[in-house]
Amino acid sequence: MITRLTRRDFLKTSAAGGVLSAAGAAPAWAQGTRLHFLQWSHFIPAADQVFEEQAKEFGKQAGVEIAIERINQNDIQARLTAAIQSASGPDIVIVANNHALLYENSLVDVTDVAEEIGRKQGGWHDYAKANGVTPTGRWVAVPQFIISWAVTYREDWFKEAGFEYPKTWDDFRKVGRAMKAKGKPFGQAFGHSINDPNNWCYPLVWMWGGMEVARDGKTVTLDSKNTIEAVKFNNVLWKEVFDEGGLAWDDSTNNRAFLSSEISLTGNAPSIYVAARQKFPDVYKGTNHGHFPPGPAGRFYWLPAWNSVVMKYGKNQKVAKDFIRFYMDRARFDRYFETMDTFGIPGTKVYSDHPLWRKDPRTAVFPETLPNARQVGYAGPAGRKATEGLSKYVIVDMFAKAIQGMSPEDAVKWAAGELKKIYAA
Repeated sequence: MITRLTRRDFLKTSAAGGVLSAAGAAPAWAQGTRLHFLQWSHFIPAADQVFEEQAKEFGKQAGVEIAIERINQNDIQARLTAAIQSASGPDIVIVANNHALLYENSLVDVTDVAEEIGRKQGGWHDYAKANGVTPTGRWVAVPQFIISWAVTYREDWFKEAGFEYPKTWDDFRKVGRAMKAKGKPFGQAFGHSINDPNNWCYPLVWMWGGMEVARDGKTVTLDSKNTIEAVKFNNVLWKEVFDEGGLAWDDSTNNRAFLSSEISLTGNAPSIYVAARQKFPDVYKGTNHGHFPPGPAGRFYWLPAWNSVVMKYGKNQKVAKDFIRFYMDRARFDRYFETMDTFGIPGTKVYSDHPLWRKDPRTAVFPETLPNARQVGYAGPAGRKATEGLSKYVIVDMFAKAIQGMSPEDAVKWAAGELKKIYAA
């Protein structure tokens, strides 16, 4: 059984949950259990449809009602915080990035589930583990997938203007200036949205050699010449190549702008490409993807991720764990992964050489980003304090303040001050 909930619906769960028997049938005491499942609305809507079908399948087998509620991705963290404060709400939440580390004391230990999945699927990528493993080695989140992210651009427009995809940042400026002069600027979000603004800002700091903290995970090192140079360069890009509405953009604004042929380049997951193939054939034919040009310190990425957490206040923790085992098992996850169509990089290594990555040469760059991905908090470990900095958009706001007129030096000093407050607490 499956029930869709409105944003304001809250289900009160009843009956203790239990594991499925070897035969796949639920024990009698699990009958009548409801699981309230909170997640975001996928940028590949077909993936949500697949998940609903799988939830219905689990519900039939287990005699459980899976009540799925979907809200805007940027509202997930606020809902999770409110649920913890009230000790009521969803049983399972799909949380972004390493947000689970902020709430580790309110989450069920899912080490048994995560390690079982890892054993069956060739082990976890380190990047996936960083989002859900506490400093003591306890799993509080099971990685669902890492969002693949690179640069999406109109190859046809570039060729018409006599350009190839830029291999250096100087070329990036040159091409961007020309495209903006033609009324087809590049587009980048600098608003408070959990993916695209962070996807751009963190790597730019790293590519110029900046870092939030030292390896000790305590000493804030953001206020450096390297970070200042990154902010200065971004200011140049803002004036020369970007659509200047980007300060108010969220993760969907650039998708709409690209699909409506208003911008010629943007950083994004391949959701734009999939949507174009389905509904915008001319955009689809002209679209390709590329890597960031390398900066002075190299090429790096920050990749968003989604992870499953089980709430401690929930009365159905065992059956919630079982449901995670169910939808993360390859019998189900293969179809979910293939439906996402390169949007998501599975956290387990068994998928590294999946044929899907070779299906379309225009999406081949996406799995190539993972080896160059860093987690927030670099060069220290990813953890609660780094997650707090991410949640408060400190790095994004550093760039935004400079765009709005604050000197790069003062913007970096402000951001370093904010991080010092976090790391000193």
